[in-house]
Amino acid sequence: MNKKSPLILGCVFLILLVFAGCREAPHEVQEPELRPVRYIEVQADEGLRIRTFTGLARAGMASRMSFRVPGTLQKLHVRVGDVLEKGQLIAELDATDFQLKLQEAEAALSRAQAQARNAEAIYGRVQALYERRNASRSELDAARTGAESAEAAVRSIENQLALARRQLTYARLEAPDRCAVAAVPVEKNENVGAGQAVAVINCGKGVDVRIAVPAIHISGVREGMPVKVRVDALGNGEYIGIITEVGVSSMGLETTFPVTVRLEDPDVRILPGMAAEVDVSMDVSSSRGLVVPFRSVGEDEKGRFVYSLELLEDGETAMVKRQPVEIAGMTPDGLEIAQGLQIGDLLVTAGIAHIHDGLRVKLWKEERP
Repeated sequence: MNKKSPLILGCVFLILLVFAGCREAPHEVQEPELRPVRYIEVQADEGLRIRTFTGLARAGMASRMSFRVPGTLQKLHVRVGDVLEKGQLIAELDATDFQLKLQEAEAALSRAQAQARNAEAIYGRVQALYERRNASRSELDAARTGAESAEAAVRSIENQLALARRQLTYARLEAPDRCAVAAVPVEKNENVGAGQAVAVINCGKGVDVRIAVPAIHISGVREGMPVKVRVDALGNGEYIGIITEVGVSSMGLETTFPVTVRLEDPDVRILPGMAAEVDVSMDVSSSRGLVVPFRSVGEDEKGRFVYSLELLEDGETAMVKRQPVEIAGMTPDGLEIAQGLQIGDLLVTAGIAHIHDGLRVKLWKEERP
């Protein structure tokens, strides 16, 4: 028993050492280093700013050519892309019915003229008899009335004949000027109604650009304002334009207004349908939109968003907050925010792909240009 005592005491001593080690003070855990983020303070725009709007070029005079009378399309003389001279034939209706009406009117006029000559002759004979007192006054009046009625019938049928001749010309559709065919929405032998478009033609040398301006900016757009126009398909060249029309009502359910720009000296290579960008210099001091850098706006399946910052008590760190936004337009300096931000908000301007909502970050203020 005495021989085992040293061994037992040694084991007890080791156990006490282990427990003593467990009671030592824990090591201090270092907090992860906070990610620094660049940010700016959202400010209101002042003075003039260039707003860029997109649109499509179109001919200065576009016409939807149609017949004034219904009928069957017998001949179609044009195709898309054809260049027409003034008076050149575009299409013809089956004119059989119009020709029959014309022939009937001509025959009716011949009969009416014969009846008028006969009535006039009768009136002449009765008048001679009346002068010799061989006819009564009532007979003379009846003969005169017959002659006048026959003459009135001639005039009426002459009007019908003129109408029939005019309707026959309505069966032909001609170009009003030197034009280019932009569309042909019908086929040969198709029944077309009066006023139904048979061909869409672009006439003249003028070129317009139609743009849609959001309601937030429409108050800054006026007729007569000079603008700059770029056509992507033709390179980086700029064209001078003038705003000629400003819509007074929005386009359908959208909160945009139609604005027409007329190019002062258009390039002959500009064709209807080409995409164009229009730069408008606007006074933005009273605008409700706020312009932010392009890189500060992200987009995912939930829509467009930015990351704003909520300052913490230490004044050097902040919490990241995801903020959905609505884009009003694009400017050379960035995207214009219609909703989602306010003046004074702190906005993350770089590295938005590496942060998320609720992340604590270190502030690194970026100076605005």
